[in-house]
Amino acid sequence: MSHHARQTTFKSILPTAGPATVLILFAFPALAFFHAAPDIEGGRVIYAARCASCHGANLEGQPNWQSGNEDGTYPAPPHDQTGHTWHHGDAMLQDYIRRGGQVVLNEMGVDFTSGMPGFGDVLNDTEIAAVLDFIRSTWPDRVRAVQAERSSMEAITP
Repeated sequence: MSHHARQTTFKSILPTAGPATVLILFAFPALAFFHAAPDIEGGRVIYAARCASCHGANLEGQPNWQSGNEDGTYPAPPHDQTGHTWHHGDAMLQDYIRRGGQVVLNEMGVDFTSGMPGFGDVLNDTEIAAVLDFIRSTWPDRVRAVQAERSSMEAITP
């Protein structure tokens, strides 16, 4: 095969390989922000086992959750539409669950004492996403839409 023949072959492949390479390079990082179909039932099971003891079996939170305890922490808030979970994007919520509230708040420079422990040693990212799928499934459409918008803004904000 001559040198010219190899160049022609390479040039004929390049238009196809170029766009495919670009697609692959951009698709994989984007997948970090999205997971497969929501696992609402799996999330419900994990929530019941790991979250309900503090946040309530019906996501109702603890009584007086907006009033501080003597130790400076606050009772666990509700995860239903009456709480503030939906005010945050998915990345922040996943990080909060994974590493615990105090670590995340300290890094954000928020002066607040969180009693939320981290669950990263017992739940993987897929399980954490499933818990959030379950919580989101209980919200009305308008609340889910607001939270989805916050998540999309969070994904593009450094």
